[in-house]
Amino acid sequence: MTRVVIIGAGPAGLAAAEHALKAGAEVTVVDGADAPGGQYHRRFYADPHGFAEVLSRCEWWPESTVWALEAPGAAQARDPGSAAQSPALRIHLLRGPADGTDRHRVTLEPDALILATGAHDRVLPFPGWQLPGVYTAGAAQTLAKGERVAVGKRVLVAGAGPFLLPVAESLLAVGADVLAVLEANPVSTVLKGWSGTVPRGKAAELARYAATLARHRVPYRFGHVVVEARGDDRVREVVTARVRADWSVVPGTERTHAVDAVCVGHGFVPQPELAVAAGCVLDDGFVRIDDDQRTTVEGVFAAGEITGIGGADAARAEGAVAGCVAAGGTPSRELLRTRDRTRAFAHRLKAAHPIGAAWPGWLRDDTIVCRCEETTYGRLKEAAADAVEPGPHALKLGTRAGLGPCQGRMCGPTVAELCGGAERHHRPIAQPIRLGELAAPEGDS
Repeated sequence: MTRVVIIGAGPAGLAAAEHALKAGAEVTVVDGADAPGGQYHRRFYADPHGFAEVLSRCEWWPESTVWALEAPGAAQARDPGSAAQSPALRIHLLRGPADGTDRHRVTLEPDALILATGAHDRVLPFPGWQLPGVYTAGAAQTLAKGERVAVGKRVLVAGAGPFLLPVAESLLAVGADVLAVLEANPVSTVLKGWSGTVPRGKAAELARYAATLARHRVPYRFGHVVVEARGDDRVREVVTARVRADWSVVPGTERTHAVDAVCVGHGFVPQPELAVAAGCVLDDGFVRIDDDQRTTVEGVFAAGEITGIGGADAARAEGAVAGCVAAGGTPSRELLRTRDRTRAFAHRLKAAHPIGAAWPGWLRDDTIVCRCEETTYGRLKEAAADAVEPGPHALKLGTRAGLGPCQGRMCGPTVAELCGGAERHHRPIAQPIRLGELAAPEGDS
């Protein structure tokens, strides 16, 4: 029997588990959270697709952290001159709560591995974005839907992408006064991307969001952004401005609004750390796959947001194909058509809500870019222009951007754009592990 390990229990991972089981595989699902659903379902996981039943037929390992990966050919993928090669897939895990003291090490050696590690919010920096009261859109929604807590009483929602709509809806549901929803892209760009056939479920969602905003008299403004947050101990006001299609600010359009919270999201970025550890090739930060969801590393598949940002429907469709093929099955034509259809819609969404190239024009030299290390835009510019610090690795060491607790997960794409591109370096240890845990025999802690 084929043994398949799936890392990630969001829409892609759960769909992969369902279809791997259908194809006769023995399945283990691993996730760092204590419940399935991923970022999409989060704490308000409602199990509309019957995944609880699916997990009951798997080995379900919640609160488990993959701290290292070994894959066949990974050494050659990183260094073509290397003769070293891992003989088999090897997944090194820590089981137990991340902040617990009794975690123990386990190693799995599956026949196939499916990476479904998802994505997280991307927020472009602007002056004052480090102030308390400035939230990512995802954090605001999680607090609203999971804990019934509003991040503030007077809240502005801004950024780019359709995710701003459910965030505003969630805030309104818990009593927040949403001043406006600001989409950075002009209406012409958004409508061009959304043109064509919209899936029936998505059309119904859009209608519901529009009705909710209209009922609460919340304006939705195209071509507007937050360019500054102000306050002493926390955010007290924000400055908005109208922008052109490339996101350059139109002079004289700045307006100040009193707020006690602002929720910002400029789309999502993938979490490909484990794919990099396995030696998978990336294209523009996303894992390269073929039509069967295979990566460039033998036995390793990828599905969901790490292959391209497309939403839950696209993630489920990719996960279904990956699970079937990884287990040795052949996906049906209908499964492939569904995957291709959701991918096509995802590509249109990307075209509807792009990141404008002129956004760095919002920044000042004292604007913090890396919040962990408090590295400013001015310092990054100096380092990028310094011949003594050539290349992304030297730039990181010289400025410490991306070397803080998040290890560049939040600021990495931004630093890469501002400094002319950056490499993703393989880290033998993909997630934090205590020295005692590393030294202890497997099964102990």
